[in-house]
Amino acid sequence: MPRTRVIPVLACLLALAACSNPSATPSPSASASTTASATPTASATPTASAKVQDSLDGIRVKGKQLKQPTVTFKTPFVIDKTRVEVLDPGTGYKASADGYVTVHYYGVDGRTGKSFDESYSGGTPATFSLAQVITGFKTGLTGQRAGSRVVIAMPGADAYDAAGGNSGAGIEVGDTLIFVVDILDVSVTQPEGAQLTPPSGLPTVTGGAADKPTVTIPSSSAPSSMSSTVLIKGSGTKVAKGDTITARYVGYSWKTGKLIDDGFATPTTGKLSDLIPGWQSGLVGKPVGSRVLLVLPPDDGFPKGSNNPPVEAGDTVVYVVDILFTTASAE
Repeated sequence: MPRTRVIPVLACLLALAACSNPSATPSPSASASTTASATPTASATPTASAKVQDSLDGIRVKGKQLKQPTVTFKTPFVIDKTRVEVLDPGTGYKASADGYVTVHYYGVDGRTGKSFDESYSGGTPATFSLAQVITGFKTGLTGQRAGSRVVIAMPGADAYDAAGGNSGAGIEVGDTLIFVVDILDVSVTQPEGAQLTPPSGLPTVTGGAADKPTVTIPSSSAPSSMSSTVLIKGSGTKVAKGDTITARYVGYSWKTGKLIDDGFATPTTGKLSDLIPGWQSGLVGKPVGSRVLLVLPPDDGFPKGSNNPPVEAGDTVVYVVDILFTTASAE
C-alpha cells in the first residue's frame, strides 16, 4: 500500500494466538457459565459411550443476534462431522475459505455443557482469517453470509484433537465443540456491486471486477485538486477514519502514463492512518466491495516524490483501489 516512502506487505490483521477467538490456543472466558440443560458433573456419561448425532436437532439456541445466547442440549453431545445450521439468515457477502471475518461467538463444550470461550461479554468482536482457525470453524463459516447467526457443531477431529485437547480450556480429546456465531463482516475477493459512470475528464479505467485494471491517462494537464470516484459500488461496511483495510490496487504516473505501483496480485493490509494523504481521505466512507479511482496531486500523494514507488517530485499519481475488507484498528 502506498506509504510516503515504502510499501511493505503487512501481516494479518490480528495475531490469533494472542487474541480471544477460536484459534489453536483458546482461552476460557472468566465469565463462562454452564448453559446445558443437565448440570455437568464428574460422573457424567463419558463422551466415548454417547450416541453420535447426525444433526443439530438436539441443540436449542435462544437470544437475539449480537447478544450472548443461551445454548441448551443434553450432555454429552457428540456430532458425527462438522455441521452448521443458519438460525438467522443474513444478506451480506459470503465468507470465503481464506478470507477474513469479523464475528461475535459463543463456544460450548459438548461433553460438559460449559462455555469455554466467548466474545460478547467484552463487547469487542473478533477479526481473523479463516485460513488460520480450527478446521470446524473454517468449514462452518465458509459460504455463510454477513449478517447471519449460525450454530456450528464440530467433532474433536475438526477441533483440538490434533493438539491433544486443551487442558486450560477444559477441552479433552474427542470433545465435540458447539459455537453460536454472529457474522458481522466478511472480506471479498473482488469488487461486487453496481458499476457507476465516472465524470468526464478523469483517467479511463478498463477491466472487469476480477481483472487487473488498466488506466489510461488523458492528454490534458493534471488537475490541481484530488478526486475520489467510485467505479463499482460495494455494499459492505464503510471504511472509517481509524480502520485497518485490506485492498489490492494499481498506481499510475500522470506524467508518464505508466504503471508505477502494482499491488494487485496479492492483497495487502495496513492502517489507513499510515498511508499517503489521498488514501486516508479518499477511501473513508467507501464500502467494502468497491473499486475506487483516486487522482492525487502531489500534496495528496508524494509531495517530494518517492523512490518506491518511483514518483518524480510534482507528479500526480492515479490509483485504482479495490476495497476487500475493513476493520477497526487495534489500539
